[in-house]
Amino acid sequence: MGRASPILLVLLAFGSFFATYNLLTLVMRKTDGASGKISPKFHVALTATDAPYSKWQCRIMYYWYKKMKDLPGSDMGGFTRVLHSGNPDNLMEEIPTVVVDPLPEGLDRGYIVLNRPWAFVQWLEKATIEEDYILMAEPDHIFVNPLPNLALGGHPAAFSFFYINPSENEKIIRKYYPEEKGPVTNVDPIGNSPSDLEKIAPTWMNVSLQMKDDPETDKAFGWVLEMYGYAVASALHGVQHTLRKDFMLQPPWDMEVGEKFIIHYTYGCDYNMKGELTYGKIGEWRFDKRSHLRGPPPRNIPLPPPGVPESVVRLVKSVNEATANIPNWDTEE
Repeated sequence: MGRASPILLVLLAFGSFFATYNLLTLVMRKTDGASGKISPKFHVALTATDAPYSKWQCRIMYYWYKKMKDLPGSDMGGFTRVLHSGNPDNLMEEIPTVVVDPLPEGLDRGYIVLNRPWAFVQWLEKATIEEDYILMAEPDHIFVNPLPNLALGGHPAAFSFFYINPSENEKIIRKYYPEEKGPVTNVDPIGNSPSDLEKIAPTWMNVSLQMKDDPETDKAFGWVLEMYGYAVASALHGVQHTLRKDFMLQPPWDMEVGEKFIIHYTYGCDYNMKGELTYGKIGEWRFDKRSHLRGPPPRNIPLPPPGVPESVVRLVKSVNEATANIPNWDTEE
């Protein structure tokens, strides 16, 4: 989270496969009984496509947003799904949505995530946001605890991704973040989590497009290229983040939910019936969002076998609760 336009401070929640995609600026100012101060609310912004794969994840994400929004400890405000398909879809009445245009045909070079920064550029031009903070979220996020505003002293907060390593890619990073700007360590190991979103978004978009056009960069960064694009763009604007490991957890690697705030289910969870992880090999029991590219998963997914980590069990129970309570789950696409 951080500052957007003159007033907007941004929160980003990203971690996501396409992030991916990460967490932002939330300011941690709890209610103080003596002073009467109340933590400022943040707006949750979710970028999405109109593909069935994106739709079912958005529906689950929005269910858990509504469930956590008004619980003690939550600073969640409004919600917007930023739909970058260019046309309304059948979830417009179910989820608050703003429609923006995709990139011109061919510009994304088959890497659909490049539409994400362009979607935020358009949304911020037309949006009227009551909150002073924004949490940038992704469809494969599930809120598991009420989320407070985590921006510390006005600094953006972000999740640190182990697969974003600017220092290990210094030669490539220097193509976009020249030496006169400072050390490569200024580029945080994050995905999208801007502090001045309205200012950063165009740079994020342009840097990501430049990276995609460079074969060396494209090969090195692969599916997380747009995340590197945000990390470089924020550094170019002098924004540095407070890294929060409690922002999210990523099953099956993170095993306990604890006091973390978001499950990011970007990885497949494969186990044998002894409860042993078989990552990279389809398990006797599995949950992988990519198994449901053409439509939603069924209601009442079987729970994993005994011995599987709490995080995976919680993920499946959260999906099952949402699908049991969302109307027309099996018929909506």
